[in-house]
Amino acid sequence: MESSAIYWATNLRHLRKRKGWSQDDLAEKLGITRSKLNAHENGKTINPTAEDLIAFSGFFKMSIDSLLKVDMSKLSELKLRELESGNDHYASGTKIRVLATTVDKEDREYIEYVPIKAKAGYLAGHSDPEFIASLPRFTLPHLPPSRSYRMFPTTGRSMLPIPEDCLVITEYVQDWFSIKDGTLCVLVLKSEGADFVFKVVENHIRKDRKLLLRSLNYEEFTPYEVPISEVLEVWRFVSYLSEVVPAGNITMIQIADSLREIRVEVGKLGKA
Repeated sequence: MESSAIYWATNLRHLRKRKGWSQDDLAEKLGITRSKLNAHENGKTINPTAEDLIAFSGFFKMSIDSLLKVDMSKLSELKLRELESGNDHYASGTKIRVLATTVDKEDREYIEYVPIKAKAGYLAGHSDPEFIASLPRFTLPHLPPSRSYRMFPTTGRSMLPIPEDCLVITEYVQDWFSIKDGTLCVLVLKSEGADFVFKVVENHIRKDRKLLLRSLNYEEFTPYEVPISEVLEVWRFVSYLSEVVPAGNITMIQIADSLREIRVEVGKLGKA
């Protein structure tokens, strides 16, 4: 399992040692033999049974997905406590997520820039503090220091009149339920191979656990839905950097008004 970047064995060992327990101590608490626990911790149990997955998950108060997919040895004690208290993004896909960030000497968060060449590595490294620390980073004085920001490159014509190949500065979204219809977001999707899609989001999570993604350039690009199980991260649009001046005097308010008009017309078609 570990050869496939699954952290089951190392996580069990890390969580046990974090509590200061021996293998005998934990085995007794779980009601299993020490040899069975040792097999789990040393990666000899290639395919844990459903009963074992549920037992360890319930005991450590961590979701099965987190025990399998998150390298907990790289998380701070604060992040581990957040997971234990129920702030586990793999459990529901909507709660507070474990976000790796970088900070300066005064403990203020940097804005990390994910260049095009780093896209492929972002899927595996988005929650890895070492990977995030390897990214270029900078600060902007006008952004609130209490929030987390990241900058992503964009490509293609789907978000015109926002220029092609601009750099989009975004704010991290912890609670996906809070996303309002018509919000511009960068999403990191599993199905896109760690690519980043910059879209207008319609929130259908409560209805069918999906997000509907639309392009500002709606005449050329068809909307499509993605299930939240395919979403790794959501970043709300804040601003963008570009050497290109958009054609015409189009504001974000005008864009939002246009989107509302489109929804009204679509609604009329649905009633026809």
